[in-house]
Amino acid sequence: MKTPVLVNGAKGKMGRIACATIRESSGFELVGELGRQDDLASSIQKTKAHIVVDLTTADAAYPNTLTIIEQGAHPVIGTSGLLPDEIASLTKLSEQKNLGGLIIPNFSVAAVLMMQFAQEAARYLPDVEIIEAHHPGKAEAPSGTAIKTAHLIAKSRTEKPRELACKEILPGALGATQDDVPIHAIRLAGTLAEQSVIFGQTGETLTIKHQTIDRISFMPGLMLALERVSSLNTLVYGLEKILA
Repeated sequence: MKTPVLVNGAKGKMGRIACATIRESSGFELVGELGRQDDLASSIQKTKAHIVVDLTTADAAYPNTLTIIEQGAHPVIGTSGLLPDEIASLTKLSEQKNLGGLIIPNFSVAAVLMMQFAQEAARYLPDVEIIEAHHPGKAEAPSGTAIKTAHLIAKSRTEKPRELACKEILPGALGATQDDVPIHAIRLAGTLAEQSVIFGQTGETLTIKHQTIDRISFMPGLMLALERVSSLNTLVYGLEKILA
């Protein structure tokens, strides 16, 4: 028997590919394709969806995840924008209901490896900056992947980064800062998604780069999330947590 899956944000570029992939899968049944005009709660009830994939917008990520959990479905959230206190609140609710879910800033397995390599490098190289580039239609900056990379780097560092003596002539020239990691966001036509993590020390640099050239690269990670989410009893953040 196939597991019923509902996709919220099905009309977007990522949503359309996700729906096509789920339709072709042997273990899952696509029972709903929702857009902005649809009521999420009633759709979950009507379709009896066991899993809901949310691929909407940053401002809708928290209320949508809350609705999915309250309706008793497993959330797989591929939408950026959830803040740490929101994740903590949602995790508490999911544990109260003994209902697992996944928050995936990036469904790309290669992007997850990029983050893991950066975390390892940060043990030895504390001075680092992140440059991420996406298409102009991406609704938020910096990306969820960049923020998560900065978190991982901060957790791994054994030394503090050096303080810069440089003065900004134009505000923001040195980028935004997350966990003492500068992040520079580019939104440019001709770009889909890419991120470079650049470490520096005297006499050398190390660049770890990931580039997405087609959204189809996200589908193996999405299908892995669908396969694993039903076995969870709490909300888990990051694809790397289910790769092993």
